[in-house]
Amino acid sequence: MNAEELRAAQAPLKEKYRRDPQSARFTFTAQGRLDSERLSVKIESGLGKVEAGLHAMAGGDGTLACSGDMLLEALAACAGVTLQAVATSMGLAVRAGSVTVEGDADFRGTLGIKAVGIVAAAPVGCTAIRVHFDLDTDATPEQLATLFKLTERYCVIYQTLRHPPAMSLTHSVRATG
Repeated sequence: MNAEELRAAQAPLKEKYRRDPQSARFTFTAQGRLDSERLSVKIESGLGKVEAGLHAMAGGDGTLACSGDMLLEALAACAGVTLQAVATSMGLAVRAGSVTVEGDADFRGTLGIKAVGIVAAAPVGCTAIRVHFDLDTDATPEQLATLFKLTERYCVIYQTLRHPPAMSLTHSVRATG
């Protein structure tokens, strides 16, 4: 897709969202089926099923997808697509490239281990996340600075992690016998 094709695809959407801001609102939904035998969750996606389970460092056998990996994969996908869309919009040629996302976690937190001599327990979740692009491009340093600034600004997953939304956990229970 070139810049003209991207603008043509986005122009009617931008106009619609300007006229009717409510039409720009969308609720992403993910749903999973619990499997208590395997301690896993089967996620239905538009492209098929993914079964997620415990990471090997939390007692899993390594045969199932890990939710932490899936989170970083979502960030890599979103950042990569956003960078390409921004580069296209700017008229920058990115001939090839890759995006790598790393997240640091201490599994003592998720396993509820309190270390001896340490006042606070280890945190649960990633304490640092790094996104790295390796690009084949002739863009100038100024163009690259703009490209990365706009990629950060418009990447949905990056911004969601940078500025966490309000979250809630609810439940319903049904007795089966």
